[in-house]
Amino acid sequence: MTGDEVLAIFKKTGGYITGSHIVYTSGKHGEVYLNKDAIYPHTKEISAICLEIAKKFKDKGIEVVSAPALGGIILSQWTAYHLSLLTNREVLGVYTEKTSDKNQIFTRGYDKLVQGKRVLVVEDVTTTGGSVKKVIESVRKAKGQVVAVCVLVNRDSDNINSKTIGALFYPLAEVKMQAWEEKDCPLCQKNVPINTTVGKGREYLEKKKLED
Repeated sequence: MTGDEVLAIFKKTGGYITGSHIVYTSGKHGEVYLNKDAIYPHTKEISAICLEIAKKFKDKGIEVVSAPALGGIILSQWTAYHLSLLTNREVLGVYTEKTSDKNQIFTRGYDKLVQGKRVLVVEDVTTTGGSVKKVIESVRKAKGQVVAVCVLVNRDSDNINSKTIGALFYPLAEVKMQAWEEKDCPLCQKNVPINTTVGKGREYLEKKKLED
């Protein structure tokens, strides 16, 4: 499965939005958005993507697949499932959970399942790489070995890579998404309406209303 094929699945399920006015989590504005939540209900497509991940790592001795909650849970389960079939042995699928201080830690005793194991970390979309780094830290804290990180789409190949992540890093697809500060946003200057269905557009407009 090529990067274009992965992006085609995003487009097919309505998860690749272009020509809009998006407010990103960072506060910057842009016209492209990857709505990862749109692909998760489509189990056939998610299974196919995770099979592709499993094929890439079937000879790496992976014993556990880990991901950050929430969406990553689905990826870890499907990838572990396919790895188990491909290697004819059980590969576990676990996940970390977000704490009040926005960390990603193992709960439910999953740290014990990671201890001493070869771990593949999976994630849907990397924007800053923050969640992935926190999962890596939790795996290592639990004395697991991070073999590699695999993500569906990397949004910033210049700043998110094996060196910056701190582990071998494999994106299935890459998308360059230009983002502007609000004051420099050409969409704002043209009065293009803010998209309130994805991203942080709704919160942005509510904040603007309070400021006015």
